[in-house]
Amino acid sequence: MKDIFTIILRLTVACLLAGVVMGTTFVLTNQAKKDNALRHEQQVMLSLLGYSSKNPAPPTVAMHEIYRYLVTDNTTQTMGYLLPVAEGGHDAFVFVGIDLDGKFIGKTPVAIDPEKVREEEERTRALLAAIGDGKALRYADQTIVVTNGQQRLAYLLPGKFPGFKTFISVILALDQDFTIRGLEIMEHEEDPGLGAEIVQKYFKNQFKAKPIEAVRKLDVVKTPLPEEYRKALEADTREQVGKDEVAKIEEQYKDKDIYALTGATISSRSVTNGVKAIVQKFAYRIGILDKVLAEQQIAVPF
Repeated sequence: MKDIFTIILRLTVACLLAGVVMGTTFVLTNQAKKDNALRHEQQVMLSLLGYSSKNPAPPTVAMHEIYRYLVTDNTTQTMGYLLPVAEGGHDAFVFVGIDLDGKFIGKTPVAIDPEKVREEEERTRALLAAIGDGKALRYADQTIVVTNGQQRLAYLLPGKFPGFKTFISVILALDQDFTIRGLEIMEHEEDPGLGAEIVQKYFKNQFKAKPIEAVRKLDVVKTPLPEEYRKALEADTREQVGKDEVAKIEEQYKDKDIYALTGATISSRSVTNGVKAIVQKFAYRIGILDKVLAEQQIAVPF
């Protein structure tokens, strides 16, 4: 009997040790995955802004994150924006409430470590502590305002929309006047050789340089992609097509519709409609937010 208890004890200890090792490994691996994903996302964003290892962003360029939430209080729904502010030389955050008609409701200081603001659980905990009980929060989306010194340079918009099979995740870069600077496909499950071609430069670069006026009317056409346009879209280092020629071709096609991928019109239309929705909704919402910030004299670093 004593031997049985000894065996049971040893097995228990071994299982506990194995659990600790596996748990620690999971935590470390999971954190490493998060860190790698964040680094990849930051590299994509810098690339969309035109920066690279050969052309690094100047130290005056900064990225300011905005998190939008839907707030439900009983039966009333409003919007709230978690914003960075600079008061007294110390970084801080404020939650600005706006009703669905675009009117200011109120602002609430939020205590959260700037290093943890990217973690959704940390943000939610800090927001609920700030706005009090009885309200439900639902995360909506994120916007990154890029500044160079005191001037706005661009907007970076992570987004997700339905594809042919599941969802397509993207990052969209806009100029301060909402002209598209670039589009990157981050995740998708479209069919290989068909809808999966949305990641190719000759497709995603068609959105580049299109102004918001063209985006609002953007459609998909099934006619073949002109060869000169394809070369310009696929040019990496401007060796195949000169810089001036690329700019000329971009100008020529900036108001044109999107040429569909062969055999993948649904995927092409999904990306086109998704981009249209992201740009138009963002332009509307940032206009309201800017108006509220100006009227209420809320100081933000962008």
